[in-house]
Amino acid sequence: MDRNHFKYRKVKSKYLKFLTSQEVMSEPFRDKLGQLNKFYLPISKMIKEEYFKKKKTRVIGLTGGQGTGKSTISNILKIILKEAYGLETVIFSIDDFYKTLSERKILSKKISNLFLTRGVPGTHDTKMLYKCIKNLKNKKFKNFSIPKFDKSIDDRASKNKWLKVKKKPNIVIFEGWCVGAIAQKKKDLIIPINALEKHNDKKKIWRQRVNFELKKNYKKIFNLIDNLIFLKVPSFKYVFKWRLLQERKLRITSKGDKTMSDKEINKFVMYYERLTKQMLKFLPRTADTVISIDKKHRLKSIKFN
Repeated sequence: MDRNHFKYRKVKSKYLKFLTSQEVMSEPFRDKLGQLNKFYLPISKMIKEEYFKKKKTRVIGLTGGQGTGKSTISNILKIILKEAYGLETVIFSIDDFYKTLSERKILSKKISNLFLTRGVPGTHDTKMLYKCIKNLKNKKFKNFSIPKFDKSIDDRASKNKWLKVKKKPNIVIFEGWCVGAIAQKKKDLIIPINALEKHNDKKKIWRQRVNFELKKNYKKIFNLIDNLIFLKVPSFKYVFKWRLLQERKLRITSKGDKTMSDKEINKFVMYYERLTKQMLKFLPRTADTVISIDKKHRLKSIKFN
């Protein structure tokens, strides 16, 4: 990248300041400038070039297992796109569109008690999410608010805490663990993948419904994504390991709000196992950009498909 035409110093300063604010539990980010130059700048340049081709709001899907660093990466890209190219970015997570606790209670009674636990397709308000992305891409943009989900109370936050979008953004970063996932074949649903499915979903009702939701409502949403970035973990066991670390950080920063124990995390991650493993199989070939993460949680390589 030609640094003569690029506000590199300003980007570097804001980037390093942001990383410092994220270093919790004495877990420092390694090779900060190397990661900036090898990964974040090329991705930002690619996003910028695609935007200026059509000058229409572009939706960037950022997907990867729990604890892969989606939120951190989203914020880094936002800093670079703003400071280097003057592009306004809106970030939101699929997590913010979880159904309310009362809605999930109804779902758990009607279909399967596993739907009480947020996470899988079927536990999001897909109508609201679809409408949100359509509005962000629409030429006739209307001011609106994006919901916020409060994980400490396992429910949607009050409307005064929602993200107000007053101006049409240039870039939208839509992040989430299952963003870009596709439905499985029926035969792939037969054998349970873990103890949760074996003991709590004996009739396959839960996983069949998750699959149906992916095929119908989520496919329509994911089709609105212009560019999909996949954060590829070494294997599923690292999803558990890094999700555990995420929760331990949350215990420090949540100021007494409800958090999960290590045992609860172990069970919680089982809800995500089937789809995460499936995404690890096909997304390295189908995502527009694939970033491989090594066992020490560092960005290892980048591939543009």
